[in-house]
Amino acid sequence: MQRRSFLKKAGLGLAAGAVAAPAVVNAQAPAAGLPTISWRMAGSWPKSLDTLFGGMEQIAKRVSAATGGKFTIKVFAAGEIVGGLQVLDAVQNGTVECGHTATYYYFGKDPTFALSCAVPFGPNSRQQNAWMYHGGGLELMREFYKGYNVMQFPAGNTGCQMGGWFRKEIKTVADLKGVKFRVSGYAGLALGKLGVVPQQLAGGDVYPALEKGTIDGAEWVGPYDDEKLGFYKVAKYYYYPGWWEGGPELDLLVNIKSWEALPKEYQAILEAACAEANISMLAKYDTLNPAALKRLIGNGVQLRPFSNEIMAACYKAANEVAEEISAKNANFKKIYEAMVKFRNEQVQWFSIAENRYDNFMVAAERLTQRAPKKK
Repeated sequence: MQRRSFLKKAGLGLAAGAVAAPAVVNAQAPAAGLPTISWRMAGSWPKSLDTLFGGMEQIAKRVSAATGGKFTIKVFAAGEIVGGLQVLDAVQNGTVECGHTATYYYFGKDPTFALSCAVPFGPNSRQQNAWMYHGGGLELMREFYKGYNVMQFPAGNTGCQMGGWFRKEIKTVADLKGVKFRVSGYAGLALGKLGVVPQQLAGGDVYPALEKGTIDGAEWVGPYDDEKLGFYKVAKYYYYPGWWEGGPELDLLVNIKSWEALPKEYQAILEAACAEANISMLAKYDTLNPAALKRLIGNGVQLRPFSNEIMAACYKAANEVAEEISAKNANFKKIYEAMVKFRNEQVQWFSIAENRYDNFMVAAERLTQRAPKKK
């Protein structure tokens, strides 16, 4: 009886399996019927920057691999379709389906764009990700981007950047007066209050301007990229930190009509590819910057911190700019106030565990390096 009962139950199980199998096949059928789609991605970066341009390539490769080559994205460096500072326009008007850029480049169109990238004394990279993914930042920014026919996805981060390259030492606030400095919109307004003459240039144009003396200084990203662009050959003083870019996010901007035309499966894959690039780019910078900084110092670069006097003056100037913009721009005011509230809470938290840990580790490592070696 037990054997017959077992066989009967097993038979029922086999029958159930026979019924279930076609359901699995049917579930896979839609995937087999997904369309072949080809997009173009315009970038704000030269191909020589394997970190930034490499982030674009990573997104394209992941999307193609995850769709079996059915959804492909061809990437174009700055200048190949549009200039590095025209990516938003190209996506908005449908010249390309998507673009990879730093959205503070479009500060002149609306200062609100900077809030999905970086603002002076804004969140660091981890805090930026927290605000975007879980603090309401992504929802607020996407609401804003709808007015420009664009969807926005976090798709990279450099970590806190350096304060830039100068031909002369900058010891006091007075030393900033009259300096022609390559820097983007928001930070440029803050520095302008201190006498700096801001210049906005795409990455590929910075070295020639420094070399010719058209500008007196420039900020870009950090040691690895700055070394590649050769800034140390024409300016020897390298300052830190880049207080205007504590955790600058890079975004994939997607034309809304192109996004809505994608199958849901492709939408999910593209969003996941952007999130992966966001993590991977920061990890790559953290890996490559230390060795690059050592090489730069070996080439005679003079590493300098901005003085507390300069930092305090810049903080005051940046807050004044935020107040001035907020008084004129409701979108900026709404999102900026939400971001600042989140940032302040994050800073308090980071000051407890992270800051104490990091400061101890820096001190401990320095003591270890200075200690005499046992024979």
